[in-house]
Amino acid sequence: MNELERWANFYLLTSAAAATLLGLMFVVITLGAERSVEDGTAKIRMYLTPTVVYFASVLFLAALLTFPNHTRLTASLCTCLVGVAGLVYSGSFLVGRGGKKNYYGLQDRIVYAVVPFAAYGLHVFGGVSFFHAPQRGLTLVAAGMLSLLALAIRNSWAIAVDVVSTPRGQQNSK
Repeated sequence: MNELERWANFYLLTSAAAATLLGLMFVVITLGAERSVEDGTAKIRMYLTPTVVYFASVLFLAALLTFPNHTRLTASLCTCLVGVAGLVYSGSFLVGRGGKKNYYGLQDRIVYAVVPFAAYGLHVFGGVSFFHAPQRGLTLVAAGMLSLLALAIRNSWAIAVDVVSTPRGQQNSK
């Protein structure tokens, strides 16, 4: 389909960025693994999982949209599927996962729940729009992908700075 072919370079670029940064997260995990449990690694793990999910979502969606022989229906369904899964995942942080407080402040709730929820909402809205207006829909999907990528980069940076700058024996903040 011609509409998706025009976006092929974008998907290749975003998938390469997401895959590379996902690999670098494993370096951060390795650095964080050297800390003891008292140093706050449980808290670091809590913040790592959503960040890895955001990178993986961008990578997975880009891979899905580069499949050959997509129709408008299949591309729309793939985009909506990733978006709905992301809405469920990020929505679980909004409601607090059974009343258990996972994040420590309003900024954490915004960065780990509200912004990703909006980005995944763009995926769903873009997938639905793609069926009727392909370029508009793909632009919305691209905005959602770039939002997740930027958010994951921000979160990765916060985690990496915390891992390398917090002296042993002190609690980590992210």
